[in-house]
Amino acid sequence: MLVLPAHESQAAERKARKAVLKKVSASAQEAGEFANFSQWREVAPFIDKMVEQHQFEREEIRAALANVRFVEKAVQLVRPAPPGKPKNWQAYRARFVEPTRIQYGVDFWDRHADDLARAQEQYGVPAEIIVGIIGVETSYGRNTGNFRVMDALATLAFAYPQTPNRAARMDYFRGELENVLLYAREERIDPFALLGSYAGAIGWPQFMPGSIRRYAIDFDGDRHIDLRGSPVDAIGSVANFLLEHGWTPGEPTAFPAAVTASDSWSDFLKQGLQALNHVDELAAAGVTPLTSLPTDLLYGLVDLQNGGEATEYWLGTNNFFAITKYNRSYFYAMSVIELGKSVRVARGK
Repeated sequence: MLVLPAHESQAAERKARKAVLKKVSASAQEAGEFANFSQWREVAPFIDKMVEQHQFEREEIRAALANVRFVEKAVQLVRPAPPGKPKNWQAYRARFVEPTRIQYGVDFWDRHADDLARAQEQYGVPAEIIVGIIGVETSYGRNTGNFRVMDALATLAFAYPQTPNRAARMDYFRGELENVLLYAREERIDPFALLGSYAGAIGWPQFMPGSIRRYAIDFDGDRHIDLRGSPVDAIGSVANFLLEHGWTPGEPTAFPAAVTASDSWSDFLKQGLQALNHVDELAAAGVTPLTSLPTDLLYGLVDLQNGGEATEYWLGTNNFFAITKYNRSYFYAMSVIELGKSVRVARGK
């Protein structure tokens, strides 16, 4: 809510806030409209936190928030998709595993072969997985986003749309707004110079600010972490992220499987993003691997729905689920795996 004179009622305050939001015209939606976030009542505790916990100057934070723009497009893009449209793995895959992106991947791998080999040696993450992630995320730096990160994060931190998880999501984005200000101070850069996705993800690998501060590394040795300008930092940071999220060097990722007509295996789809089951447990419930696979590993059953066509089933290892920590989606993880593999095959090396 906006801070208004004390004699005005809460109803008037809500009305004033709505009026500010409505000022975002269709022609200015992507660029955003000034909303003077520093005067929003729920922003006051955020300012206090930045001053008390991180020793920012109060006027410095207020001035920064006064320059933030409200971005209606970010609000629209985080709304849940309308119900009823069936998931389609093959349609999703076709967006990422396609000839142009594969060729971009070949060029990227050829240009950074030494850096990818060094990351694989140091972190145990295969080059093709790193190549797959950067390719799916930004088509090798071509689509890193044109939203000012400060605008996107502040909008979602204080004006997230009405959804069942609104409070939790606002807390998350307030944390990311805090992190982007800290990151900018640590790297001595202007936070308003940071461009990214509508949700505030930054650079070649699309790290959120909190992930930059926790997992990104200076892999090119210039004493700065720069995921926007340094693909080498991006390579090392992706590898470090996966290792920190459970990647096990030397293990595979996923194997195709078939299931019986009964649904005795359906409970395996409700175990979350983790590999918990032995091969014999899965087999007893009607899940059969279509290729030979290590019997000493744990697996999770993965379903890739294909709209009106038959669902594909896979057995994901610990490393498959490590990829889902980057983006909590089976479709995403499998696209990373298949794009990376396609690029490796296209290189012919």
